[in-house]
Amino acid sequence: MDTKQLLSDIKARFAHNSAKAYLKDKYESKLIVADQGGLWKADYATINFLNAFDDDHIALIDKFDNLVVVNRKELLEKLKTLYTQVTNQWHEEWKELEAKR
Repeated sequence: MDTKQLLSDIKARFAHNSAKAYLKDKYESKLIVADQGGLWKADYATINFLNAFDDDHIALIDKFDNLVVVNRKELLEKLKTLYTQVTNQWHEEWKELEAKR
């Protein structure tokens, strides 16, 4: 394999990895939501934690380390909806990126 081809492959891989990191940063920031007096991230940990309880209201620590009493069902539904929307958009853009690879 010649060095020009090797350099071209390295540049393409770097560009792909940079685009992948950009997508991650872009969409992870969209998973943050302010609701019920706190700042929450629609991630596995928060969604699963809210799912694990049956109580109507629960004290939860937000992203600023503030303890906030929330309506568990409302916050859970909002986070699940946001997570689904954002990850579907992320996946569509990821598929476009992979198609260009």
